[in-house]
Amino acid sequence: MDVFETIVVAVWAMLPAYVPNNFAVLAGGGAPIDGGRTWNGKRLLGDGKTWRGTATGIVAGAILALILNAIHSPVASALGVALPDQFPPAAIIALPAGAMLGDMTASFLKRRTGRERGAAFPGIDQLDFVVMSLLLTLFAAPTWTTKTFTLPVLVVVFVLTPLLHLVTNGIAYALGLKNEPW
Repeated sequence: MDVFETIVVAVWAMLPAYVPNNFAVLAGGGAPIDGGRTWNGKRLLGDGKTWRGTATGIVAGAILALILNAIHSPVASALGVALPDQFPPAAIIALPAGAMLGDMTASFLKRRTGRERGAAFPGIDQLDFVVMSLLLTLFAAPTWTTKTFTLPVLVVVFVLTPLLHLVTNGIAYALGLKNEPW
């Protein structure tokens, strides 16, 4: 697999995990998942993690995975690359659900370390959703995950994701959808 193909495979396979947080921001609001509960005087997650945003993010990622499955062959032909096998049902749910769970885990860690909502947490902010989506997908669809996420693909994911994260958050900030550009 050449560099171009590795990048295409990495982005293609991660797209269902890349979009949930963006859709959660757009559809957020409503009841917080933690219900306002605290632990040692600090919120568990905070007001930024809502049921509506989480559900919307998971559904958006799953719909995108279904769309990618539908256009798999024509895109592979047009790009001249061997895309990974189509997303199995377990991965269709696990990738976006893992992304949202990773984001919630980062919020929990932020609260435990005294960071306020929206405060920067370098490294965690950029990779929380990737790690959790890969772990959940490995558990839910182990054969597909190990076949798709080879070492070169994982390297691309872990290098490219922080860059994409900064660009997309910068755009959301410029559009007034986020209060901070990270």
